[in-house]
Amino acid sequence: MAAVDDQTPPVLDETTCGTLLQKLQQIWDEVGETDDERDKMLLQIDQECLDVYKRKVDHAVKSRAHLLQALADAKVELSRLLLALGEKTYVGIPEKTSGTIKEQLAAIAPTLEKLWKQKDDRIKDFFDVQSQIQKISSEIAGDSEQVESLTVDESDLSVKKLDEFHVQLQELQKEKSDRLHKVLDLVSTVHDLCAVLGMDFFSTVTEVHPSLDDSTGVQSKSISNDTLSNLANTVLVLKEDKKQRLLKLQELATQLIDLWNLMDTPEEERSLFDHVTCNISASVDEVAIPGALALDLIEQAEVEVERLDQLKASKMKEISFKRQAELEDIYARAHVEIDTEAAREKIMGLIDSGNVDPAELLADMDNQIVNAKEEAHSRKEILEKVEKWMAACEEESWLEDYNRDDNRYNASRGAHLNLKRAEKARILVNKIPALVDSLVAKTRAWEQERDTTFTYDGVPLLAMLDEYMMLRHDREEEKRRLRDQKKFHEQMSKDPEVFGSTPSPARPLGPKKVTGPRANGSANGPASRRLSLNSHQNGSRSTSKDGKRDARLSAPVNYVAMTKDDAASHISGTEPIPSTP
Repeated sequence: MAAVDDQTPPVLDETTCGTLLQKLQQIWDEVGETDDERDKMLLQIDQECLDVYKRKVDHAVKSRAHLLQALADAKVELSRLLLALGEKTYVGIPEKTSGTIKEQLAAIAPTLEKLWKQKDDRIKDFFDVQSQIQKISSEIAGDSEQVESLTVDESDLSVKKLDEFHVQLQELQKEKSDRLHKVLDLVSTVHDLCAVLGMDFFSTVTEVHPSLDDSTGVQSKSISNDTLSNLANTVLVLKEDKKQRLLKLQELATQLIDLWNLMDTPEEERSLFDHVTCNISASVDEVAIPGALALDLIEQAEVEVERLDQLKASKMKEISFKRQAELEDIYARAHVEIDTEAAREKIMGLIDSGNVDPAELLADMDNQIVNAKEEAHSRKEILEKVEKWMAACEEESWLEDYNRDDNRYNASRGAHLNLKRAEKARILVNKIPALVDSLVAKTRAWEQERDTTFTYDGVPLLAMLDEYMMLRHDREEEKRRLRDQKKFHEQMSKDPEVFGSTPSPARPLGPKKVTGPRANGSANGPASRRLSLNSHQNGSRSTSKDGKRDARLSAPVNYVAMTKDDAASHISGTEPIPSTP
């Protein structure tokens, strides 16, 4: 029976506690266990079964607690994710909290999976935008090579925070773009300046920053504050260098032109330095031709100036006499008398002695020319009035000749033209006194201001004017006397008995003719119109200390003073010649 049982074990599916207990009782019966032993073993079995149940219950309790904790953690994670992502509500969160724990966990798990994926995507977005912000900020700060590791703050992954980072990124990108444009503009300016100055652009710009080389991409160029500052300083230095070189070149160009003009250098030789003289009046910004201010060009101009200076020394006499001729011409046009022969002899002596620096001699002559021009300018207004006075005096002399012509009213050829001229001459002659008074006033003011005598070709002008006015006054007195004599003659002709027997006619007298200042004593002299007085009046003032005219003045050599014997032929054709009583 036992063998059969061993060979054919019971089917486990049919084994229960009852069948096992029955089999145990059978075994006990066969063995012959006592009832106490049996009760003891049954109690032991009950205890063991109770322990098993307890373990199972404990395991079930722990499992339930774990599930509850997992559910609680899931809910906390859900809340945390929603808070981090900035989501107040989210589609897919189960609304019901009833059902078994596993059902609740199964309901919340898909939402958590979606939120975890959304969190990962959001972290990636944050990392990307923050990486760009960090990179641009590092480029602006100038420490792009020392980029720190980036950590995304997962406590706030909201869209609002991400948008804030995007706004910050856009601002930085705009600042980078602006800085990049500034860098490129400055680099372009450096390039242009280096081209004009003939400098190496590559070495100049890479000294500021290696990334500024043309071979480097635009986006890779340094845009830091230091780079911008150094570029700006480089531009300032180059501009100042450009300004100084331009001033130097303009100075050399001026010297070249002066030396060329002194030595009458032909245009073919001058054209060799057109690239130097073309910028003589240019401003700094106007000079943009590459190499226009290169050092070798300036050195070339310096060598040429030095060569011309040496050539000038060998042509010193020719140049000096040319300056002297210019000085004499200025004084001649200003009617200032100078000793030209003595001046030329002095120049010859200085050059031959070798005791004077040619540059100093020319500078002194240049100063003399400047002073002569200033003096000529100060005399200009007075000389213009002198010219008007002389022209009026010539018209006055012509009018007197015209009035003495008995045939002036004949219908001869050109008579109407002479008549018109006579009308204009009378108007002009009537203005002579006022013109002389104005000329005297301006001459005296000029002399008082400069404490020197105003001379006209070596003759004091006021003395000339006083002499002219004295002669004009004598002529007027002569005319008045002749008018009285004419009146007396007419009365005597009407009533000879009153005056006794008829007197024999006397030689008629005419007024003195004041021809005015003539050139060298002739009416048709050269245009210089040199005026002179007697030798004892040369260089003296025309007025005495009390302001009155000097009665000792006599007619100047170039004045034509008429005698009484010759006056009869000078009476105006409109006035009959009286006979002396």
